[in-house]
This record gives sequence, structure tokens and C-alpha cells, in this order.
Amino acid sequence: MKSQYDYTIYIDESCHLENDGQPLMCIGYTKIASKNYESFKDAIQKIKLKYKSPTEIKWNKLSYSRIDLYKSLIDFFFENDIQFRAILVKNKNQLDHEKYNRGDHNAFYYTLVYLLLKNPYVNYIESPHKVILDIKDTRGKERLNKLDLRLTKEYQNKYKRESPFNFFQHIRSDENEFLQLADFFIGAITYKARKLHKDIGASQVKKEIIAYLEKRSGYVLHDGTTPFEEKFNIFDFQIQTKE
Repeated sequence: MKSQYDYTIYIDESCHLENDGQPLMCIGYTKIASKNYESFKDAIQKIKLKYKSPTEIKWNKLSYSRIDLYKSLIDFFFENDIQFRAILVKNKNQLDHEKYNRGDHNAFYYTLVYLLLKNPYVNYIESPHKVILDIKDTRGKERLNKLDLRLTKEYQNKYKRESPFNFFQHIRSDENEFLQLADFFIGAITYKARKLHKDIGASQVKKEIIAYLEKRSGYVLHDGTTPFEEKFNIFDFQIQTKE
């Protein structure tokens, strides 16, 4: 049965809490044509089974014994019609929520999701999109409602039309291969941006994945790409320094 949504977007985030002590944060998505969901899901699961690793892939739980699996998943991404986009926010401590976000860190989160989705070079306003987010806390339903309202208002004010992102849902990442892929890429970006790869005793598997991902994408992970990059897009979000 044909989906009423042309595309499905799977959003995950890293270091997104306001007072988690981390200097940066990253939010990103993988995006597929809805018609490809079943075939791509089956293909990813077959890759996992090939390497005898049918469980969830998470950046924080990588093992060097599975390095060939991780590289195969990267290859599958670049050889198929899947897109990735992320926003990397450096110097998170410089965020001035009182000035720009009505004193609310969550308001900045909604702004980030809006900026993540609205890029007209990669997300077409004529195409309906279904948006899936990794569930993070018990305020999930409230966040989805506020996000829907924010996007609806922005598109009505700026484009005089309805938002193309008109279905929002929370699911657990262990239930979805594409959320896991988003987590995998976001983890690599934040690891490189935090310069953890330079630490003594840095994870060898993470260093090799970063190198392989940079080779396949043609970009260094801690910098931004061009805004019209469709396959592997990183927006290096610059925060205005507090006075």
C-alpha cells in the first residue's frame, strides 16, 4: 500500500541536554523515500546477520570485532538512496536562552529541529514528510505537539502554506534501523568535533570509522558542508558569543 507521505525522516540527537557538561551538541536525521522502507530495512538486517550481529547499533557500544559490519553499513548508506543531514552546535555554553529563546532551552531545541528540516535544497516543501524521533523522556507527546505547532507557524508566516512535515511520532531506537544509522553518524561527528580521537587511549574502532566515513563522504566530520549537499549534509551552526 502506498504511503501518503513521500519521505520518512528519522531524527536522533546527542549531548542535547542543557546542563550535561558537554561543550557541543548534534542533531541529525536519516531520510528515505517511504516506498523504500521495507526493502532497505530488510537489507540492513541481512547485513547484520551476515556478521552475526542482529542487535541494535549504537555509537556508545561499538566493538572492534564488528568493524567490518560498521564499514558495510556505511557502504550501504552511500550506495543507496538514503540521505543524512545534521546540525553541529559548537560552544553550547554560549547559548543565550534569555535573549533568543525566551529563557527556555527547549525552545532552542524546536528551533534546531526546524532548521534541520527546512533546508529547501534537500527537503522539498511540495512533498509530504513523516517525521520519526527517538524517544528521550516522558515529555515526548508534549514535545511533538510543540514541534508541530512551531513548524506550522513558521511555514505559514514565511511561505504562506502548510508545513510539509505534518506527521510526528516517537519510537525507540532499538525498534528502527534508520534511527540507529542516524545515531551512528551523529556519534562519529560529535566524537571528532570534541577531538576525542586525539586522546591517549582513544577508541581505535571509532577512529577507524571516522576515517572511513570521511573517506566515503569526502568531508571532514567536524566542519560543515555546502548547504545544497544532499547525500551527507552537515550544518556547522555558529553561536553568537555572549557579550
